Amino acid sequence: MPCGFSCLLFVYFCAKLPNGIAPNSRTELRQTPERKYKYLNMSVIYKQRIVDNLLARKLQGKGAVLIEGAKWCGKTTTAARIAKSVLKLGEINVLRSSRQLAEMDPALLLRGDSPRLIDEWQTIPALWDSVRSEVDNRSDLGQFILTGSAVPIDSDEIEHTGTGRIGRLIMRPMSLFESGESTGEISLGNLFDEPDQIFAENRIDIEQLAFLVCRGGWPQASLLEGEIALDQAIDYYDAVVHYDIQRVDGVERDTERVKLLMRSYARHQGAAVNYGVICEDMKVNDNSSLNDDTVASYVKALKRIFVIEDMPAWNPNLRSKTAVRTSDTRYFTDPSIGVAALGIGPKDFLVDMKTFGLFFETMAVRDLRVFAEALDGTLYHYRDKNGLECDTVLHRRNGTYGLIEIKLGGETLVEEGAKNLLALSGLIDTSRMRRPSFMMVLTGTGAYAYRRKDGVYVVPIGCLRN
Repeated sequence: MPCGFSCLLFVYFCAKLPNGIAPNSRTELRQTPERKYKYLNMSVIYKQRIVDNLLARKLQGKGAVLIEGAKWCGKTTTAARIAKSVLKLGEINVLRSSRQLAEMDPALLLRGDSPRLIDEWQTIPALWDSVRSEVDNRSDLGQFILTGSAVPIDSDEIEHTGTGRIGRLIMRPMSLFESGESTGEISLGNLFDEPDQIFAENRIDIEQLAFLVCRGGWPQASLLEGEIALDQAIDYYDAVVHYDIQRVDGVERDTERVKLLMRSYARHQGAAVNYGVICEDMKVNDNSSLNDDTVASYVKALKRIFVIEDMPAWNPNLRSKTAVRTSDTRYFTDPSIGVAALGIGPKDFLVDMKTFGLFFETMAVRDLRVFAEALDGTLYHYRDKNGLECDTVLHRRNGTYGLIEIKLGGETLVEEGAKNLLALSGLIDTSRMRRPSFMMVLTGTGAYAYRRKDGVYVVPIGCLRN
């Protein structure tokens, strides 16, 4: 079993821990693969997340930590495992009474054992400055955890950035490693050491892969099976369309137009298209005064609730004067959102491999982003005027980077991906920047993970971890 963030399922039947804190010992985790944790009056099934250790580390160096991310991705559950007290502003009755108290003195809401979790803090923006001030007053670390599924609107109530006091983490839906489908035998971090050989066996077949793309990385869905598991993404999509996007900034938006936008985004997953292209796509079914600015405002709202997460372009030092395209590549935070927007399912993918490949790419990007967070890295894409592209570049803060092509599978596509990687590697001016630490074709299918003679790694997603 791979070390590190093991995908352990915590199920109903076992002992409580004091203060609801899970053991930190890797050995203890391995020896007790099934365990129920009861904390803060909640009994839950919990699959350990990569962000667990990141949160614990951040709390050791900051007075407060802000966890942001899509609704239902597990922020509150993860934070509650380490919190000693909780203020749940996501509950309407708690929010109403808390707003009244905040008008008198927001600091009163911060009383409680530390670390104190303030869930959906953005519903009372004044809490931000109160947390920052309280951190200064206490002169201690690990005091507060703030969670939110929306970026708050600009407010006069927020006067300070929180720099130096409040750390920040992005939490995304679960990777296949976290949900337990990936064996995790191949470490993405270890590839930066350029091992001469790698080997692992892929256990995910094409039908299961199609199901996993449609199910998504929602923690609740990972505990369910069949159609019930698939329903979770549909419910999420419906909530975004009918409620969440209306609530993010108080602007009323046309429900049918939101649906059209999300369908268009789904059709353009992984493409570096501008808002004009999306606008024209939507106009086929929207004859009203739709323009690029309207599309941009809708996209901005979806980004603020972490439904959309586009990927910026990478601009390396090249030997040639090749012009690099700088448009963002379009992605949903989780592939299941686009699946729900189009109203398709696993069987549709099995008869349309091109569409399957596009949505697999979105799932692979989701997993790579989760892993990159743990590796202190960021994902970019590369495209130039000559048509050469690289789906993802994992660039770490220390300057090392890896080039990654994403292919559904098959020898022809793997060969195409490797060819692109080698071509891009040959363009990089290594006198001005480092050479790539590794090149990898990340696949959906394929029996094994291995290293080709040309040095390119081929890794099925069912074998990968951070």
